[in-house]
Amino acid sequence: MKRLEITEVIFKILSYVFITALVLVTLYPFIYSISMAISEKQAVETGQVFLLPIGVQFEAVGKLLFGEFSKTFWKAYTNTLFYTLYGTIFSIVLSIFAAFALSRRNLMGKGLIQFMIVFTMWFSAGTIPMWLNFIDLGVNNRWAIIYGFGLQAFNILLLRNYFNGISREIEEASIVDGANQFQVLTKIYVPMSKSAIATVTLFYALNRWNGYFWNRQLVDETGHPLQVVLNSLMERLKNPGEVVLTNIAAENLIFSAIVLSIIPIIIIYPFIQKYFAQGVNVGGVKE
Repeated sequence: MKRLEITEVIFKILSYVFITALVLVTLYPFIYSISMAISEKQAVETGQVFLLPIGVQFEAVGKLLFGEFSKTFWKAYTNTLFYTLYGTIFSIVLSIFAAFALSRRNLMGKGLIQFMIVFTMWFSAGTIPMWLNFIDLGVNNRWAIIYGFGLQAFNILLLRNYFNGISREIEEASIVDGANQFQVLTKIYVPMSKSAIATVTLFYALNRWNGYFWNRQLVDETGHPLQVVLNSLMERLKNPGEVVLTNIAAENLIFSAIVLSIIPIIIIYPFIQKYFAQGVNVGGVKE
């Protein structure tokens, strides 16, 4: 008995040590980015910043928010919010309808439709053919980016599997009471699938927020999101004479932009996390 108790104590200690180390490793890049953003120029350029900031200054943040870079920064931020908000809404609505249709037992051609969706996960035409296709279709504005990348097969299948797990007796009872298919979806399936929908919504939102390659290739500079502008800013700051900075280092601006770009995700994530926990609990209970 004592030996078992000692083993449990050792296991708990090792678990706490491991989790603490994992948390520190996860937090370090974020803390380092903040320190690099607000440390003084000399400390940054000489590589003195390792964890905490040295000689705190907020001039770099001010230049991005209110100074000479503010117009470009806020334009990019607005574009990113546009892609994330409208793109996520468009994607999650289509995914819910597609998943609900695929969860119907009497859907004509269901097997073929599912195969075609899964096929897109296995094979793709390639970057160049896809790029040529978008050019021929005239995908050269912000709305086209939202429509052109509206759905992901994995997210549709994830929602379909969750819908398949909902009790059919509840659906049949609602149909007996006079509900149509749209009411079944909005009154039963959607409320009972909040955790799965929240998860897929976060997947879409992160994908939109971090959009880079296709946004750079298919949209002109007025529609570039924050990630593309951040990369362009880094390229400009690395070229001597491109941008003249006096009291701050180029790294101050770069890391300030990085920190400002992830703040919305940090704010939103805690509100969605509770749905992840609910999803784990629901999936772990069997009738």
